[in-house]
Amino acid sequence: MFDTDFINLTQKNISTEHLCCIIRSKKIHPGVESKRLWLSERLKEGHVFRKLNAKATVFIEYAPLENAWIPIIGDNYYYIYCLWVTGEYKGKGYGKSLLEYCISDAKEKGKSGICMLGSKKQKHWLSDQSFSKKYGFNVVDTTDDGYELLALSFDGIIPKFTQEAKNHKIKNLELTIYYDFQCPYIYQSLKTVKEYCETNSISCSLIQVDTLKKAKELSCVFNNWAVFYKGNFETVNLLLDVETIKRILKK
Repeated sequence: MFDTDFINLTQKNISTEHLCCIIRSKKIHPGVESKRLWLSERLKEGHVFRKLNAKATVFIEYAPLENAWIPIIGDNYYYIYCLWVTGEYKGKGYGKSLLEYCISDAKEKGKSGICMLGSKKQKHWLSDQSFSKKYGFNVVDTTDDGYELLALSFDGIIPKFTQEAKNHKIKNLELTIYYDFQCPYIYQSLKTVKEYCETNSISCSLIQVDTLKKAKELSCVFNNWAVFYKGNFETVNLLLDVETIKRILKK
């Protein structure tokens, strides 16, 4: 597969390139544009967004762990936020090419390794961890409720969740959601939560994570979205529809 099949986002092309989201809209979509603004700032920090040179959902997104908006720490690592290949593009080697590009990039830059978020049971909003394990990724840290940190180490150094990330508790008892605008779906999920809570007179705290420091200090395995209720961590699933909200509020 030729490198010309892919393109990396830069400050020069980010305003016009398709961002690989499955959101389809002929009009400017606020979620996609929020992602574009967020990503534009992150590119300055070494964030990499590599995509198929087409209007498709085929991409990998990763960043130096020191600058990654997740409560994971480690020396000289890359963190993979997303690796997705969907629809008709599956089974054509695109996922393999993208992951191998990340591995090659990490080695060329002298990184100690690459890590990503996983779980004991594959969750549909996390990248396929069985695929990454074929390349040597191993579980190097866990939380009590089944989330895992997967890492491919080149020199024996391994990353870990922050101690606070394993806490999974906050003082606020009402429905509380921490979010940033990395994913285009966050805009719609926030809208759904706001409308449901306002219609049903439910107290809700929506807290934007707008700095790296805030992301690193969160009491959960934040990956751009995290839901708490009655002080307990519930999920990082940002596809929060009404039925899911109801289920959480029944606890």
